[in-house]
Amino acid sequence: MRKALHSFFVIPREILPEFWQDTLHKNRVSLLVICIMIFGMELFNMARVLFMSNSGLGTLNNRIYFGLYCSLFTAACLSLVLQHALRHASVRTQWAVQFGSVIFFFVWHICLNAYDLLREPDNMSFVYITALLGLAIFIQMPSAFGAGCFGLGHVLFLVLAGPYLSTGVKLNLTFTAIVALAISVTRSHHAMIELSQRQEIQRINTQLQELSQKDPLTGLLNRAAFQSCVERSLRQATEEASLALLMVDLDDFKRINDSYGHPCGDFVLQETAYRMKGVFSDAQGVGRVGGDEFMLLLSGVRNCAELECQSRRLIREIADIRWKNHPVGASCSMGICISRRGGSYDALYREADSAMYEAKRNGKGRFYIIEI
Repeated sequence: MRKALHSFFVIPREILPEFWQDTLHKNRVSLLVICIMIFGMELFNMARVLFMSNSGLGTLNNRIYFGLYCSLFTAACLSLVLQHALRHASVRTQWAVQFGSVIFFFVWHICLNAYDLLREPDNMSFVYITALLGLAIFIQMPSAFGAGCFGLGHVLFLVLAGPYLSTGVKLNLTFTAIVALAISVTRSHHAMIELSQRQEIQRINTQLQELSQKDPLTGLLNRAAFQSCVERSLRQATEEASLALLMVDLDDFKRINDSYGHPCGDFVLQETAYRMKGVFSDAQGVGRVGGDEFMLLLSGVRNCAELECQSRRLIREIADIRWKNHPVGASCSMGICISRRGGSYDALYREADSAMYEAKRNGKGRFYIIEI
């Protein structure tokens, strides 16, 4: 029971920002509708006092009603002006304006109904009931705010109008206030559930998108995702910037699979991916584009000396891969294409592939650089 109540009255931290944004958006629309209704009704009420009443503003009673109508009309105008002026302000400020408007409208209806009962005790409490249900249906607010708003509002109405109400009417109005609070709390809870579900769906979609771009064995980009990464970098590259596309191919990988089994082969592929990311930690993209073929994208390459040093280190790192504490004789050949004038992915790929085969012809376990 306690846990259930907690879920109704406490907004989960992970959806708190989204809840406030959702509340502001929904209330902005609701308050616009409410204010338009107020303009229409209060203009009619003011005209009724001025032009349809025999005494006009000649009586105190009419002046009180006219003042009430004018105050609500002015408050609605002020609410819309402040909401528009502060539309880029902080969430806290915007919520303060909205909640302040709601409280004023609610208290105004309480005071109007109390004055009606003061004048004529046989009058009904329809104004107050309408305000209760309208607030519950139109306005979204955190449950704690709702409890305070409905609870204090009902107490205020009973204080002002209680002497003119029978016990049965008071009891019925209390039940109505409880129903209105239940509607408000339930609406807030449903909004939290919807936001939580939306956030969970977004998280799952993000995971699925990441999985669709990743090689399941190594966690690197797959072929299509790596190509997209290179093409995006080529579009964004300036004329002065240079890109390097590195192709890494494991030498005699079939021998490792045949000699040590596929679990060892998978381990070598995973270690190769791990060591590539370690040696080229500044790479813009690292991908597995074939069974034993990997690629890297580097940007801002200014000198070949550093690139050559990193390439030698990677060759040594891969040669040092051990399976169950035994060396497996892994090695790799690298083809490197440095582009100083942009180009297409296909062109860079062909040059890197050509450089990689040149490295293999030179004895494997080597690298070869082509500049275009």
